Amino acid sequence: MGRGFGKQLVGQIGRWTVDLVYPPLCLLCREPVSEPGSLCPGCWGALHFIDGPVCAACGLPFEVDAGPDTLCGTCLAQPPVFDWARAIVTYDDLSKKPVLALKHADRLDLVPGFGRWLERCGGERLRRAELIVPVPLHRWRLWKRRYNQAAELARALSRLTAVPAAPAVLIRRKATPSQGAMPSAEARRRNVRGAFAVPPSQKATVTGRHILLIDDVLTTGATANACARALKRAGAASVFVLALARVVRPLSHPI
Repeated sequence: MGRGFGKQLVGQIGRWTVDLVYPPLCLLCREPVSEPGSLCPGCWGALHFIDGPVCAACGLPFEVDAGPDTLCGTCLAQPPVFDWARAIVTYDDLSKKPVLALKHADRLDLVPGFGRWLERCGGERLRRAELIVPVPLHRWRLWKRRYNQAAELARALSRLTAVPAAPAVLIRRKATPSQGAMPSAEARRRNVRGAFAVPPSQKATVTGRHILLIDDVLTTGATANACARALKRAGAASVFVLALARVVRPLSHPI
């Protein structure tokens, strides 16, 4: 028996022991599943994964395939500052439960599974990325919440890909109201205008780099644009955006 096989066996036994004490549960409904960070068949079938034709810039799903370089009306009228954005699922009554649980209910156990989702969704842009940067919280909100869910996702993705996570590269210098409370896309843009910056000590880290920006929910793209603007002003070569979920229809509930 080789040494490699022995290590593999020890690892497998350790995994069995952990699963016995803490059985893996579905990310959404908490029913038992075979693998940690996975979904049960019912939830997998009910989630709306964004895997069809989308806007080449912001990732908005299209009902029909108009070609790989097609832009949505919003991106045609006002091209985004970021270079590319994608999300894994549509933000709806099912997907919002784990997203909000991660954001507001200390469900950090969801992070490893979500990290694997982001890795699969990132594709070519993730392979090109040189830094993974989370959308930052203002220091007072971070103090109140105790962690930044986007930073936790960025670190999980970094562990899977070996692309460095750089949570200090971007700061939120204005304590803006929640974007979920804004009544319109224009209000969201005004709310985050000038809210983000790259500290002078971090500009050398950003200059010339391809940046992967991580957030939990992409709504109108206002926050992603504001972050991308700050990163590009600091010299970033490009900014790709990756989110867990994307709002496709107007929301009747907060994020």
